[in-house]
Amino acid sequence: MTPILWPAPAKLNLFLHVLGRRPDGYHCLQSVFQFLDYGDELSFDVRADGLIIRPEGAVGVSAEQDLVVRAARALQAASGTLLGADIRVIKRTPMGAGLGGGSSDAATTLIALNHLWQTGFSRDALAALGLELGADVPVFVHGIASWAEGIGENLTPVDLPEPCYAVIAPDVMVSTAAIFSAPELVRDHAPIRLDDFLHGAGGNDCTPVTCARYPEVAAALAWLARTAPARMSGTGGAVFAAFANQQSAAAAIAGIPKNWRGFVARGLNLSPLMAIIRAL
Repeated sequence: MTPILWPAPAKLNLFLHVLGRRPDGYHCLQSVFQFLDYGDELSFDVRADGLIIRPEGAVGVSAEQDLVVRAARALQAASGTLLGADIRVIKRTPMGAGLGGGSSDAATTLIALNHLWQTGFSRDALAALGLELGADVPVFVHGIASWAEGIGENLTPVDLPEPCYAVIAPDVMVSTAAIFSAPELVRDHAPIRLDDFLHGAGGNDCTPVTCARYPEVAAALAWLARTAPARMSGTGGAVFAAFANQQSAAAAIAGIPKNWRGFVARGLNLSPLMAIIRAL
C-alpha cells in the first residue's frame, strides 16, 4: 500500500514585532501566522524495533540535527511507546528563509506519529512538546491561522483573506539566532491590537537587520516592491507580496535572477495537514 504523504506547509509571518527580551534570552513577539498551499511532504513507516531512521531528508542536515528525528524521539520519550519509524522528508520549503520549514516538518511528525503509534496525545499536549523544539512548532500543530504573542506560542485563531502570494527566496540561509541576538535589533516595539493589524498596522522589526547583513534579501525585497507592497517573513530571507490572482503573482516573480527561488502560493487559514487528520 502506498504510504500517506503528510503535508508540512510553509507559513508566512504577515508582520513581526519584537516587544522585548526575556531573562531566558527569548524575545516577546507579536505576529500573525498564515499557511501556504506549498511546502514539504513526509511519509512514515512504523517500525517495531523502536528505531527512528530518516532515510531521506534535507540536504546538508544530518539525521541527528533534523527536527523530524528530534520530534519523533520527544514523542517516544513522552509516551513510552516501543515503536519507531522510518521518516522520509520530501523537501521543498527553502531552509533559512523564515517560512517555517523545519518547524512544520516537526509538527507534522508529532501529528502523524501520534496517530500511527496511537499514543493518544491531545493537540495541546503535542503543541507543548513542539514548543521544546521551536517557538513556531505549536502554530503548525494547531493548524489554524493565528495572532501570536509571547514567544509565538500564545495563539488566537484569526480569519484572514486568502490571497495569492508571490514569494521570493534568494540564495541565502539566514540564521534566526544571529538576527535575534544582533545588538542593532530594535526590541521595544509598543504592542498593537489585532484590530490595528486588520486595519493596516504592522511591519517586520527584523527587516533592517537582515537586509543589512544579507544584501540579497534587500535586493529581493526591492524587486518585489516594484509591483506590490512587499515584506519579509520571519527573520528572512524570503520576501512576499499579496495579489488578487495567480496570474498577477506569477508576473511579479517572472524574470527573477536565476539564483533566487520564486513561487506562487495561496494563503490558507486552515493547514492542509488538518484535512488529512479529519479524513483518517
